Amino acid sequence: MTFFKTAAMGMAAALLASTAFAADVTIRLAHLNPEDPFQSHSGTMAAVFKSLVESNSNGAIEVQLFPNGQLGKDNEVIDQVRAGLVESTISSSGGMAQHYPLVGVFDIPFAFPNIGVASRVISTDSAFGEKFVADLEGKTGLKVLGLIDSGGFFAFTNSKKPIETVEDMEDLRIRTMTLPTHEAIISSLGGQPTPLPWAEVYTALQTGVADGQMNPVPIIAFAKFDEVQKYLSVTNHIITPYIWTMNADFYDGLTDDQKTLVNWAAEVATESGRAMSRVIEASDRGLPKLAEKMEVNVVSPEEQAKFAASAQPAVRALIEKQYGAEGIEMLDALLASIEEEKAEF
Repeated sequence: MTFFKTAAMGMAAALLASTAFAADVTIRLAHLNPEDPFQSHSGTMAAVFKSLVESNSNGAIEVQLFPNGQLGKDNEVIDQVRAGLVESTISSSGGMAQHYPLVGVFDIPFAFPNIGVASRVISTDSAFGEKFVADLEGKTGLKVLGLIDSGGFFAFTNSKKPIETVEDMEDLRIRTMTLPTHEAIISSLGGQPTPLPWAEVYTALQTGVADGQMNPVPIIAFAKFDEVQKYLSVTNHIITPYIWTMNADFYDGLTDDQKTLVNWAAEVATESGRAMSRVIEASDRGLPKLAEKMEVNVVSPEEQAKFAASAQPAVRALIEKQYGAEGIEMLDALLASIEEEKAEF
């Protein structure tokens, strides 16, 4: 373990110790997004989980929330969960990728035809979800409590011009998560991938370190990117997961009744978070709010097909190169699960 990682864990431990409750069991739950349950899905998930666990445990379990990246970057907090300093976290695929790289298979562009199929596949009880969770748990030693989309399909924002065609991506510096698959998408479209941690994104856009970024509409809204970006282009090119995990030793140490409560509360909280993302997308807090300050355009299906033709082969090739047969097998399992769910939506 590096000095900086050890120091970060030490600072997190000091903060956690200063806020400890006197309860039989304490669950410290961290995430990157705002605490307000009406602003982000992880805020909703955390608030609902806390309410259900505390009210149904007769005070035996206390849930402490650490939103807004209080305990560090996503990958750092996952380190803390694996080390037992923090009990649980809801993390982005970018943070999880440094612990479980195969999360990148979700980034195959234009694989999901609609949000209904995405919601079914990106869940712990889908055919692919069960396979994904078992593999992640086996490789990381973490317990998975929930799997959810990050807030909907991704759109591009930037400060230079509307993105209507693949050619419009040329030379744009687009912030990505530290995911090779995201970098491959941008490169394949002619842009310049600029990987940055979440805490640095707003300033990078404000100062011109990056011209633009890509995220779902709810995240663009709560992050207030409309303050530093002029154009929003609805491309719907990818949809990525958030993964809710818990320290496995902590989970195993709970009583059977406590495990049942935690599992149930996490399931209800996850579906509440999924619903909140759909509410934000459909309400005046989504695109209508952003359109007050930004110029919004929707990329046509014909142009989406051209985006897909450029990006899909690049991402598949990267998955095969970096993760070999295991990566392709996981990707093909995802695509098969998507095809199965298409019959329902």
